[in-house]
Amino acid sequence: MTDQLSPAERFAASKARRGLPRVDAFRAQQKFDLDPFQLTACTALERGNSVLVAAPTGAGKTIVAEFAVYLAMQQPRAKVFYTAPMKALSNQKFQEFVAEYGASEVGLLTGDTNINSGARIVVMTTEVLRNMLYADSDLLRDLSFVIMDEVHYLADRFRGAVWEEVIIHLPQPVRLVSLSATVSNAEEFGDWLQAVRGETDVIVSEERPVPLDQHILMRTKLIDLFDSSGLAATNRVNPELVQMARYGGRTISSRQSQDVGRRHSRGGRPDDTRMNRPAVIDLLESRNLLPAIFFIFSRVGCDQAVAQVLRAGVRLTEQWERDEIRSIVEERCRTLLDEDLAVLGYWEWLEGLERGVAAHHAGMLPAFKEVVEELYRRKLVRVVFATETLALGINMPARTVVLEKLEKFNGEARVPITPGEYTQLTGRAGRRGIDVEGHSVIQWQDALDPQAVASLASRRTYPLNSSFRPTYNMAVNLIEQFGRARTREVLESSFAQFQADRAVVDLARKVRTQRESLDGYAEAMACHLGDFTEYSGIRRELTDLERKGDSRAELQNRSAREKRQHQLTSLRKRLRQHPCHSCNDREAHARWAERWWRLKKQTDDLTRQIRARTGAVARVFDRVTDVLMILGYLERDDGGTVNLAAGGRILKRIYGERDLLIAECLRKGLWNELDPAALAAMAAALIYEPRRDEGQVSERYLPKGAFRPALENTTTLWATLDDLERDNKLPGSNPLSSGLSLAMNRWAQGASLDSVLRDTDLAAGDFVRLTKQTIDLLDQLSMVADAPVGPRARKALELIRRGIVAYSSV
Repeated sequence: MTDQLSPAERFAASKARRGLPRVDAFRAQQKFDLDPFQLTACTALERGNSVLVAAPTGAGKTIVAEFAVYLAMQQPRAKVFYTAPMKALSNQKFQEFVAEYGASEVGLLTGDTNINSGARIVVMTTEVLRNMLYADSDLLRDLSFVIMDEVHYLADRFRGAVWEEVIIHLPQPVRLVSLSATVSNAEEFGDWLQAVRGETDVIVSEERPVPLDQHILMRTKLIDLFDSSGLAATNRVNPELVQMARYGGRTISSRQSQDVGRRHSRGGRPDDTRMNRPAVIDLLESRNLLPAIFFIFSRVGCDQAVAQVLRAGVRLTEQWERDEIRSIVEERCRTLLDEDLAVLGYWEWLEGLERGVAAHHAGMLPAFKEVVEELYRRKLVRVVFATETLALGINMPARTVVLEKLEKFNGEARVPITPGEYTQLTGRAGRRGIDVEGHSVIQWQDALDPQAVASLASRRTYPLNSSFRPTYNMAVNLIEQFGRARTREVLESSFAQFQADRAVVDLARKVRTQRESLDGYAEAMACHLGDFTEYSGIRRELTDLERKGDSRAELQNRSAREKRQHQLTSLRKRLRQHPCHSCNDREAHARWAERWWRLKKQTDDLTRQIRARTGAVARVFDRVTDVLMILGYLERDDGGTVNLAAGGRILKRIYGERDLLIAECLRKGLWNELDPAALAAMAAALIYEPRRDEGQVSERYLPKGAFRPALENTTTLWATLDDLERDNKLPGSNPLSSGLSLAMNRWAQGASLDSVLRDTDLAAGDFVRLTKQTIDLLDQLSMVADAPVGPRARKALELIRRGIVAYSSV
């Protein structure tokens, strides 16, 4: 009985009957207790706020997202959207939520995948959510939370604008959970979120749940990067490392090298400057530092690394593990055609997996990457050679991360990696609940400066800078929703403008809030007899004229007095004759009208202030709308208001870099003669971005028939649009590239994978990725284009979604 309980026990029982706070209930379900930053963020969500959580890779930011999902599922009908920058991440989160909540409660939308879209938990790419918002999708109903994973993608110059569009246009009651790497200006970004989304708590943590020990591998010895003697300040470079660096590592004694040199016969002579990869793996295994991820900033380099360690005879698995690996691989790859296995390098890939070694990069078949990830998580693969794309959120933590170089090719030149990139890469080291510490290993190279490495490892990552810019599609969608003037105010709310002029965002938000109040006042003063705004305008004009009284000039001027009296008589007559004058609730309406007029004056004053400020984003928007006016996608009505023309209604449903060009081609009928295979080839030319060293494709390597004149006409139209854009001080775009067109045309006609890959000189993973992008564009064309293009686009989509493309989930 309760009477027999102690006071503390009675309090606990009472609390249990009342119901524990949801944070406590969620906390009790976790494998690990919540870290302080996780607890702070979850508590803020339960209070009803949005949150920005900036923390290192592997720190456990996703726990906050999972709590938002948990909160939504505690409420009847509440929905939560989880957005991720990559389809691979979307698929991973989808599987995790299905395991937690069941398949009936979870959906997946990634452009080419539509599973259970009406579910209460829907995982999607950010672009899908942006498109939903512009279409005012029914799926937005009952939306409670939106989780934006890897929100620092907002800085991406190609796709970053989508994140800002979503943040700005989400319905105001929706709470936002933004998860970011530890950017150096998190507070500034949080201030912007506060300005556009309302109450937002910013939680920044720079603590790793698993400490990171950082080493330099110099010749055959692992040396701590920082002084660990405890006698010096934190983050002081190890004096031994400084001394060895001075002489390129040659001060190491023979006795020091012998203890590792004997174990690493594969690494060559102990006095070699640099250990080779098999020897490094041997060293890590001897020190219990596996599993490891070697980051190599080249796909070819990753594949060559696997081949090198296999040639050296590296084997990290036992027989029972090899049997399990083969069983998993055969199950996951059973849908692949036998004739495709050789061209995909299946047997070599399987041999590496059975030895516990694999590559991971964007050129791999997506199904192969998924198998590598699964085997790695099961601890069956212990060494992965990966490009930096693996660092972007995929759940593959290692005990050790190895960086062979601290520079990479950025498309134009070899450049040092940034502190943010270093943090992302080394963030993979240290498995929570398994490791007491993670390890990063940097291989020594001549001219490597220990102080520079220490600085790279110590800095608080990188600043988050907006990449937002108005596009043609964005312009027509916003103008249809808000009108041109109001759209300029919306764009003033962007993070790009916030960084340029923080005050403008505050003013723009105030204007948006006051416009909502004006709508409420207008509704309250509405009269069933007539237009009360018009009536109250007459009433205000009459009051203002009466208050002015007779000026000295008017008293001396008879005609001025008569003119004023005539105005008063006219206004009084108009007032009495107005339908609203006889309304029984006239004075109640009038009180709301007075509030409406006062707030409208304040709002107009604020709007003038915004216009007077430098509005870089709005100026670009004006240039975009000027181009659309010239081309007839926008038009003015008799009252001077800008509206969508017929072409604008097509353009608003076309998303991508070449939205205007595609809309113009459809309007001019340039693709009407293309059959489905040729249309697939044209779509490929629109999405393909050639390598820098790839020149123009000779005409003899283009599909024959109607494709060639259609491509010529499309290229001519591109040049015309490019000139128009540059005349209007817009940056223009890159010319089309037909490097993928012949291969896509042949793939649509049923050619084998082997022959198509030979045509393109592409890796299988790249071909799948580009074909998926082609499918996305064809899907849009099938929905927006009239016959004959629309139906043929649907047929083209079906023709190229086959074989490895159909079997790849990302």
